[in-house]
Amino acid sequence: MNISVFVLMVCLIRVHADVQPQRDFNLQRFAGRWYRVGLAYDSPSFLPHKEKLRVTAGLIAPQPNGSVNLTMWAMRPSGCVSALYQYERTNTPGHYNYFSTRHNRTKDITVVETNYTEYALVLKNKRFDREYTQVALYGRTQKLRHEIIQKFRTFSTARGFPRDSIITPHVSENCPPSSPGNGHGRQHGSRPARTAAALIFLE
Repeated sequence: MNISVFVLMVCLIRVHADVQPQRDFNLQRFAGRWYRVGLAYDSPSFLPHKEKLRVTAGLIAPQPNGSVNLTMWAMRPSGCVSALYQYERTNTPGHYNYFSTRHNRTKDITVVETNYTEYALVLKNKRFDREYTQVALYGRTQKLRHEIIQKFRTFSTARGFPRDSIITPHVSENCPPSSPGNGHGRQHGSRPARTAAALIFLE
């Protein structure tokens, strides 16, 4: 193995070694409506579109086996659409796996920190390569306190994300237009092409 590649892998292992799920994670308390109000993502294909990103809604629905169904809504030119994702439980509470059809690979989700009633910090796809690694900030409302936004920024920069890749999107349109579960614009299974910003968010 090339020595520079080996050194890079060791450094990345150290970066993620201190990332653990929320202590005593409680899925039932975590369930319900969340908004994605912050994103750290430095993929070259995404950065040109970051200004188009908007706060987007999601609904966490625990399953009897401990896995999670996640419904996400995004606004497209055709209107408000949704997609369903299934996160499989692991032996560690707060850590889940799911298969990304877009990237044809299994990814992982770790709920790093949450107080359940206000915010959650989530690390997506904790891998050696940085191409698809993301940090997301979720809130029970579309606007969060400055202290929480700063916590998200500090956590993201500590993971090596450049400042210009740490985004707090604008408040979204009314999407979904009414309470989750009404089926408005729902598109499960195969999904039509979406804008780059929507694709990044959903997968």
